[in-house]
Amino acid sequence: MPKFSFVIPCYRSEKTITTVVAEIKSEMAAKRPGDTYEIVLVNDCSPDNVWSVIEGLAQKENNVIGINLAKNFGQHSALMAGYGKCSGEYVVSLDDDGQAPLDSLNDLITKLEEGYDVVYAYYREVKQNLFRRFGSWMAGKMGEIMLDPPKDMKGSSFYIARNFVIREMCKYNNPYPYLVGLVLRVTRKIAWVETNHRARLEGTSGYSFARLLGLWLNGFTAFSVKPLRASTLLGFFFAFLGFAFSIFVIVRRLLGITTVDGWSTIIALILIIGGCILMMLGLIGEYIGRIYICINDSPQYVIKEIAGSRPKENDGL
Repeated sequence: MPKFSFVIPCYRSEKTITTVVAEIKSEMAAKRPGDTYEIVLVNDCSPDNVWSVIEGLAQKENNVIGINLAKNFGQHSALMAGYGKCSGEYVVSLDDDGQAPLDSLNDLITKLEEGYDVVYAYYREVKQNLFRRFGSWMAGKMGEIMLDPPKDMKGSSFYIARNFVIREMCKYNNPYPYLVGLVLRVTRKIAWVETNHRARLEGTSGYSFARLLGLWLNGFTAFSVKPLRASTLLGFFFAFLGFAFSIFVIVRRLLGITTVDGWSTIIALILIIGGCILMMLGLIGEYIGRIYICINDSPQYVIKEIAGSRPKENDGL
């Protein structure tokens, strides 16, 4: 069993993944020369030629494993596919765009060896466009509200975890994985190391608004019932307002005060309350729909082929 496993989801990265792999090799040779490691590259049905590049790397390097997914399942599902095939004592997750500061890898390992189960890289300044930074900020805030993480927890897509954490995460078979939620289900011994975020080697982020929205919904509906509780509180709030307004109207009638109510106010209230009801019904429908899909055993990912070594599933670790 190798000491380290590097798991990298690949999408539109045919021109960058070779550089990322070369940097991993360089860092390990310089700072961890005695440690064995494997690199698991997961092609998330990328439209470019990245799978051919991965196949070439797997043929050239005996510690590179390529996984080709049958269709695009998303970054989190691609990582879960890689986790299911890796076997390292420590598992390092990072992106394929070269932004992860691998020169800080040793800092993450040192922090993990202090007794933590998961250590995230925390970036002083995020080198992303405004839309992507907003999406990351929203995802972080959503996590704070829904998942009850450790106080002041800071995270990113570059992190290291112990093998038992990854093994427990792989027991989640539903089609809507949300990695932070899965980590928090396993452990609260989480730390973070502050480091620098680098600019992308090439291209732009593959996250569109629809993808970010889907990621937020995963966090909302897969690991928390707080949205449903919020809808209950909102219902009580409007019921209280309606009851209070009814008392106000009755008192005015008893006092002989009669006025013509404004139709615009009534219509506005109807639209507000009706909108809230429809929003909450949609939220409940989202929960029910995901339950239905999970009952139908929709796959979290489908592996089409594997290049390089064929490791055993985590069940045998």
